[in-house]
Amino acid sequence: MSVHNHEDHDLENRQTETGNLILPASEISEQIQIACVQFLEVLTPEQRRKAILPFDANDRFRWHYVPVEMFPRQGLPLEEMKADQKQKAFSLLAASLSEKGYQKARSIINLENILGEIEQAEGTNKLTRDPDRYYFTIFGDPTNREPWGWRIEGHHISLHYTIVDSKLISPVPSFFGANPGEVKNGKHKGLRILSEEEDLARHLLKSLSHDQKSKAVLNVEAPHDILTREQPKVEIERAQGLSMESMGSTQREVLTTLIYEYIDRMPHQVAQNELKKLRHSDLNLIHFAWAGGEEQGQPHYYRLHGQTFFVEYDNVQNDANHVHSIWRHLEDDFGVDLLRQHYHNQHH
Repeated sequence: MSVHNHEDHDLENRQTETGNLILPASEISEQIQIACVQFLEVLTPEQRRKAILPFDANDRFRWHYVPVEMFPRQGLPLEEMKADQKQKAFSLLAASLSEKGYQKARSIINLENILGEIEQAEGTNKLTRDPDRYYFTIFGDPTNREPWGWRIEGHHISLHYTIVDSKLISPVPSFFGANPGEVKNGKHKGLRILSEEEDLARHLLKSLSHDQKSKAVLNVEAPHDILTREQPKVEIERAQGLSMESMGSTQREVLTTLIYEYIDRMPHQVAQNELKKLRHSDLNLIHFAWAGGEEQGQPHYYRLHGQTFFVEYDNVQNDANHVHSIWRHLEDDFGVDLLRQHYHNQHH
């Protein structure tokens, strides 16, 4: 297991391409806005009524990653779009992710076809597996300067974007899952869409000493799912596990690469702003916690808990071949912190 060769594994020393500490996301927010408007322009009035909800709608905080039959969605699904409309919808998704993140998202959506074939062959097809059952929802009006946002959601995809002052972006919660975690048979045999998220964490775990592992491993059994589930806010306040401060340099490097694997799903400018938040926090307080078996194929769970961010990963269901992973902000999920600052500035 080799560590990805990023330009620098030290979060404190990572720089933007311009060398600045902060790179405003105004350019990427403009690209997202343009892509969103172009998507809405090709919709019929009836489709737009489905796709657009008020920015203050409660549904903006109501989210999940289970199939549609288990949790009905608001918004416009791909199955109700024509080819050119789908193209614009995916252009909006592409503008909101890095190339790597976009390929992961499209692969997860396409995995529905593979899962459907597997379940049909096993006689376990109780739910509809359809890559067209992903819903695009716009919150607010992307054409003015008021805060707005958008979401894509369906089985194992739940991505949320809040744009404030036409330039600041909150890209969380950001959920990616995969079932199967690894395709075992057929022409796609060996496909592991979220492989690095698993392999890097296991690599870190296995590098720990006995004393380190006694702090990092919370339980010999993994929880059935991520603990925060579909909560609108992370309620786990106390960081548990092994702190970055208690790791050796190589272990810190692996942990940094694992963190970057999640950030790397985002467009470059947004990713750099995530790194800026990390650099302004105490990196030594980042904790790595594990539960479950150490070997691939055994049910396992881990989380990363920093001062500003929270990651959960779980691979327990389907004989430990069903992955859930999420990147969240402790204070800014759904842009809550950005909006607080925005409204505060408006009144001063």
